[in-house]
Formats: sequence, C-alpha cells, structure tokens
Amino acid sequence: MTGTNTFRIALFPGDGIGAEITEPTRALLDAVAARTGGFSLDWSPCEAGAGCYLAHGSALPRTAIDTARASDAILLAAMGLPDVRYADGREMTPQIDLRFEFGLYAGVRPVKPVPGVRAVLADPRAHDIDYVVVRESIEGLFAPAAPGTRDGDREARETMVITRPVCEKLFDFAFRLAEERGGLRKVTSVDKANVFQAFAFWRDIFYERAGRFEGIAADHAYVDAFAMTMVQKPWEIDVAVTENMFGDILSDLGAALMGGMGYAPSADIGDDHAVFQPCHGSAPDIAGKGLANPTAMILSGAMMLDWLGARHDSVEAVRAASALRRAVEAAFADGRLVTCELGGTAGTEAVFAAVEAALARVDA
Repeated sequence: MTGTNTFRIALFPGDGIGAEITEPTRALLDAVAARTGGFSLDWSPCEAGAGCYLAHGSALPRTAIDTARASDAILLAAMGLPDVRYADGREMTPQIDLRFEFGLYAGVRPVKPVPGVRAVLADPRAHDIDYVVVRESIEGLFAPAAPGTRDGDREARETMVITRPVCEKLFDFAFRLAEERGGLRKVTSVDKANVFQAFAFWRDIFYERAGRFEGIAADHAYVDAFAMTMVQKPWEIDVAVTENMFGDILSDLGAALMGGMGYAPSADIGDDHAVFQPCHGSAPDIAGKGLANPTAMILSGAMMLDWLGARHDSVEAVRAASALRRAVEAAFADGRLVTCELGGTAGTEAVFAAVEAALARVDA
C-alpha cells in the first residue's frame, strides 16, 4: 500500500467492451470506498490486449507487468479480439499470461445467482444456488511448460501437467475456503481419475491434503457426472476443485446458471498477487452499443475488496465489499432490470445507475 489506508490497483480495461464496463465499476468502487471510509483506492491504468498489440507490438508490455507487480491488486475487464491473432493462429490472452507471471494458481469462480435475475432452472431451489468452482489456473492442459505440438496435417498433441507443489497449495486453498464459507463444509475433487494417470495422481494428493482439515468433508466426482450435478442438483455443491481445462468449461456452465456471463465474477489468486475480472470476454459484437452488462465486473470488484480486506486486515474494505454486493442485489431485486443476455434492454448505463442508486440506500 502507498499509505496506511490506500490500496494501489492496477487497472486493465483491455479490449472490446472492456473500457465500457471499467469506468462504471471504478466509479462504484470509489463511491463505496468513500461512503464506507477507512480506505481509498489509487488507480494505475495499464494498457494491454489485442489493441495494445496492434499499436505497440506487444499484448502485455513489461511496463504493465511491472505496474501490476507493484500494486496491491489487479482489476481486469476483458482482453483479446477474435480477429487479432499471433502468427501461429492463437488469440491474444494477456489475462492468462498474468496468471503464469504471478503464479495465480487458484481460479475462484463463485456460482450464486443475483436475486431478481430470471432463474435458468425451473426448480425453486435454483434461487438458493451458492457454491464455488476453484479452478487450477497455471498447469493442466494450459501449462506453459508443456506447449502443444503439431506435425503438419498429420497429428497434434497437448500435454497435461499436474505437479505436487501446485496441487498442495490449490487443495489447501479449497479446504480453507470451505471453512470460511461455513456452508455444507464439503470439497469435491472434479477429475477423470478412472482414465488418466495425471488425475489419479491429482486425486491421491487431494485426499492427502483433506486429512489436514478436520470437519471438512472430502469427496470426488468424474467431470461428466459433475456437469450433470451442476444442472440437476447444484444446491448439493459447496466447493469444487478441478483442473484448468475442466474448470474453464465448468465455470462457464456455472455462469449460465446465473443468467449469463455478464453476471459471473471471478478471481485468480496466488501467494502474493491476485487478479479480479469478469468471466466473460471482450464481446466485440456488442462493443460500442451500450449493451454490455457491467454486473460481473462490479461483483469482481467486490471480490477484490474482500481479498484486500483479508490480506491487509481492513475491516472497512470487507464492509465495502458487502455493501457493493447488496447494492447489486437491490438493483435487480424487483425483476424489472433485464439485460441483453436475458432478452432485455437494460444496458451498461441502466445497470450502473440502478446499482449507484441502491448503493446510496444500503447500510455501509
């Protein structure tokens, strides 16, 4: 921190709708900080993404990495554009590069619908869904230490990397999260240990670490069966921990259960740094039209305040996070605010205005 009560935030607007959802989120975070008192946010805008690559030849300049490293937290909107690619055909993914750069092994993807947002599942219990997918974020099928290979048009190969040091930290993170949540007090390993040696190894370590957390139940499920559980009886899930690629897929399914990607916040957390960002991408098809839903980024900002509060023992930051979440819930509570994901017309400005108005009414 720059001072006793000032948190430095590296801010990455990125591409597409990124800039459109960044400013309202920043305004709301400043407002809740000022209203709560006890801390403030010092913003450091950083350029990165596909647009940065076109302008400067780098999707993630060293200056942006250095700024992020020196900050207390990183808030990121959306990066990459489908039409801007490297020579080998890959899209720009600086957000993934940041995970590798800072060792952000724990991808936290909450699945909790916003009250008032139309439920996707018909079962009335769908309104009470509240669980977290913890996605390993620096290894698995995304591991930079084992890049894929291609032999012309003959074959292509990818390598899955699972290591004990990362698994131990990841599983401990998941069990501590289950303790903190105080819900079902259960962690489920989502894997494919019946087919892959890597996942058999993964599961062995999972149960080793489970023995260190008395009072937290540990079980496992194959990823295909778990996907069914997410739709058929998601209220039976508490914390689910899984490999990088499986987590990528399952967290999007979780976002669908919340009403769409525009409602799904996330964090990627390591030992010393953390990135907070909405689960969605840059959505160039709606960029510039005022349709982008900023809710996921606003809720990601609330997750950032919670993390900063816990890390720096700031009760005020935790209170501000709670106030911001309650303001989002109040804005949508009557069901009249319907965004484009669900066929409505409420765009960026309408959501911002509703949350801003609600924030003035909730207790700080």
